[in-house]
This record gives sequence, C-alpha cells and structure tokens, in this order.
Amino acid sequence: MGVSTSSPEKGAEKGITLVTVDFPPVNALPVHGWFALADAVRAAGRDPGTRCVVLAAEGRGFNAGVDIKEIQAHGPGALIGANRGCFEAFAAVYECEVPVVAAVQGFCLGGGVGLAGNADVIVASEDAVFGLPELDRGALGAATHLARLVPQHLLRALYYTSRTVTAAELQAHGSVWRVAPAGELRAAALEVAGEIAAKDGELVRLAKAAINGIDPVDVRRSYRFEQGFTYEASVGGVADRVRDAFGRVAREEGPGE
Repeated sequence: MGVSTSSPEKGAEKGITLVTVDFPPVNALPVHGWFALADAVRAAGRDPGTRCVVLAAEGRGFNAGVDIKEIQAHGPGALIGANRGCFEAFAAVYECEVPVVAAVQGFCLGGGVGLAGNADVIVASEDAVFGLPELDRGALGAATHLARLVPQHLLRALYYTSRTVTAAELQAHGSVWRVAPAGELRAAALEVAGEIAAKDGELVRLAKAAINGIDPVDVRRSYRFEQGFTYEASVGGVADRVRDAFGRVAREEGPGE
C-alpha cells in the first residue's frame, strides 16, 4: 500500500519510470499519500535516465480524490494538509521534467481529474469515468484541470451536476489519446510511453519545458484560486453540512466506490 516506483527496462520500455498508487479500497488518498505521490513524480523527472513517466494505480479505480473521512476526523488541519498535498501532487505532474502518461482505469474523480488533467497524455480503460463530485461532498476545486479535458460549457454542466463522462466521450473531445480494454491498459500506456522514451532524452525535456511555457493557463495559480473557495466553504460551515449529508447517504446505501 502507498506509492511505489519501478523502471521496466526491456526493449521499447527502456527509459520509462512507472509510478503506481495503491491506497485501498478506492485510492482516496490521505494527506501523506498526496505528498508521497508528488515526491515520487518529481524524483522520476529528475532522474537523467527517465524520458517518460507513467502514472498508474492498482485496484478498481485510478483515484477517488481526497480521504473525506480523514478530513472529518481531524478538521481544519487535515483540510489544509489535503489542499497542500493536492496542490503539490498536481504541480509535480504538470512540472515533471519529462512527459507524464496517465493510465486511468475505473473511476477518476476529484483529485484524480487533477492528476489526469495535468498529465501530458491520457490512456484510459473502457470502463473509465471522469468527474468532479465536489459539490456533493462539501468541496470545490480541480475545475482548472477538468477545463483541460472538456470544452467550457461541458465543464460547467459536469461541475454543477457532479456527473461523469466516459473515456470514449473524452476521446471524442481529443483529451484521451487511446481507450483500451481493462486488461490491456498498462500495456497500452507503456506503448505510448515507449514511443516518447525512444526520442532523444535531452530534446524531450526541452520539448516539455517549451510546451508548458506556451500554456495559456497558469495551472498552479488557477487551482490555488479555487482552493480559496474550498477553504471558505469549510470555515463557513457549508462543507461540513454537505459532507455530513453525503456520509449519511453513503451509510444508508452501503459500500460503493
């Protein structure tokens, strides 16, 4: 359990670093998990032997966001920690010195959208769904990253309704590179990562810096702005009210995602 790093070094996979997240049961990351993920991605990018990073996850889903139970149990300190941890993890993916391929299976919710939205390439399984259920869970945020995946009006509709979109729908919008059967997801992600890793390592790093440099949105500043409203909802009592209601419904419906 936790965040692990491995380096498949055979044939076309040479030069790839695989960062894998595993926080059962649904990959809802605790505060320390977000920081561990940020550290792993940054370390992989600094490694001169790495030319591409694949960000993957074990279990039924790629990422279910923050650990709401941790926030409820520990209050403002946990909320601040989660905000800072998410900020660092999302930034680490975006600022990684080499391209990052996100291998997304199952559910990609909340913080998962932050990670995938800041990745360079997304490969998703046929069962993957993406969404921000923040308004149902007493939070805000990651609209910055969803805006990198869908057009503006669809972003707003998804954000206000907390509905999800499928990998196939995102592929139609051009934000998912490839949709693969669930059992072939890891191989499909490594395949595109292998294409990238086959390029000159120094030139790939220059390309990543150049593309980030022409990005029309400063994702760090934009997400930080969103986080201010998350904190306002918390100190104003709105977040607790919504989270408590969400918790009651979840208990009544039984185990789910």
